[in-house]
Amino acid sequence: MELISAISEKINSFVWGVPTLVLLIGTGLYLSIIMGFLQFRKFPYIMRHTIGNLFKKKEAQDGSLTPVQALTTALAGTVGTGNIAGVAGAIALGGPGAIFWMWIAALFGMCTKYAEIILAVQYREINDKGDFVGGPMYYIINGLGEKWKWLGVMFSFFGLFAALGTGNMTQINTIATSIGSVFSAFHPSISEGDLWRIYLVIGIIGAILACLVLFGGLQRIGAVTETLVPFMALIYILTALFVVLTHAGEIRHVFSAILSGAFHPAALGGGLSGVVMQQAVKAGFGRGIFSNEAGLGTAPIAHAAANVSHPVHQAMYGIFEVFADTIIICTLTAFAILVSGSAGSFYGTSAGTDLTIMAFASTFGSRIASIIIACCITMFAFSTLLSWSLYGSRCMEFIFGTKSIVVYQSLYVVFIVVGATVKLGLVWQIADTMNALMAIPNLIAVLALSPKVAGITMEYFKKH
Repeated sequence: MELISAISEKINSFVWGVPTLVLLIGTGLYLSIIMGFLQFRKFPYIMRHTIGNLFKKKEAQDGSLTPVQALTTALAGTVGTGNIAGVAGAIALGGPGAIFWMWIAALFGMCTKYAEIILAVQYREINDKGDFVGGPMYYIINGLGEKWKWLGVMFSFFGLFAALGTGNMTQINTIATSIGSVFSAFHPSISEGDLWRIYLVIGIIGAILACLVLFGGLQRIGAVTETLVPFMALIYILTALFVVLTHAGEIRHVFSAILSGAFHPAALGGGLSGVVMQQAVKAGFGRGIFSNEAGLGTAPIAHAAANVSHPVHQAMYGIFEVFADTIIICTLTAFAILVSGSAGSFYGTSAGTDLTIMAFASTFGSRIASIIIACCITMFAFSTLLSWSLYGSRCMEFIFGTKSIVVYQSLYVVFIVVGATVKLGLVWQIADTMNALMAIPNLIAVLALSPKVAGITMEYFKKH
């Protein structure tokens, strides 16, 4: 097992190394240039046509989702543990300056996700069940041609395993351990055996709830995420904002620390001395992309199901999605941590949820903070689990056909129970590797089809 773990760690550090991060950020920069930095020029227009439509009721037709349901399904997969634990990890590894580079990754990632969604809607198909299906595998085969089908199969192969790991086992495990931490906070003497039984019950409950949603089809997933995502986001935003406002006097100093740390990182205490700019850049880019998923190719699978008349209508939600995930939610997590002064003892460590809980505890106290974070993580992770079931099913369907969906979903439910009750260090690592391996074929297709994206965009904005 130690050998497997060591090999996996080597592969993971290679696939998530500087070349992959450069490819991800470089794609966003290139797309921004050829579209005249659309995400900045048209930002007011995009916000009017996304936020402005969030509260308009629209019925989904058979085999499709409403534009807002497609957005919330994608946001369910995007807004998750990365917004709570990932941001904390970026600060611990790269200092406050990592947040600046997380913002940069998001600003260019907006264009990447915009392009992915245009292609997903433009090249989608209707399957045997009458559902819209799309995503990287479909814009590879329909955009680049049949001779590139192997690239679509490669994306799908990595995607169906990433869904079982990133989207399933790691999410339910995070829910179980977060709820377990609440029990531990109130009952410090609780035994490991009792905790394991709690984890098992959580896994079984999660599996039952997932069954009720997953086997109801595409539209039930959309209906659940449409209700759950705004609610969970609002709770977290309000509580994080309250933490920041109770330390309002520190906000100016936090801005200064972020900007100075991005370009002139000073030596930090707590075991991390002489942190260099490269660490801040890598931590910010890496955790930012992990959080908003721009370039990974997952969110376009959900957006492809949207009932829209033009690809740009849905693609604008991609820009809003990255903005909401990183510029709003991740930034609030970062500010809560930094204004509270909790980060000092965590520099140079692999901090995660524990750092965020400590930050919230500075306002709410440790017990209330652990309950707030556990509730938010439960909602974030469960919604992620639902949306990734769609991603994995679509990948399975592309390789093996429509009849394989029920097999995959049954396996997915079983893995929920398994994931709640086992230690997942190696699974996290393998799933993270699969994410990077998904991104590579997706980005190849996005870059190859970028003239199509630019053409569709120009044609749309000439009329509007």
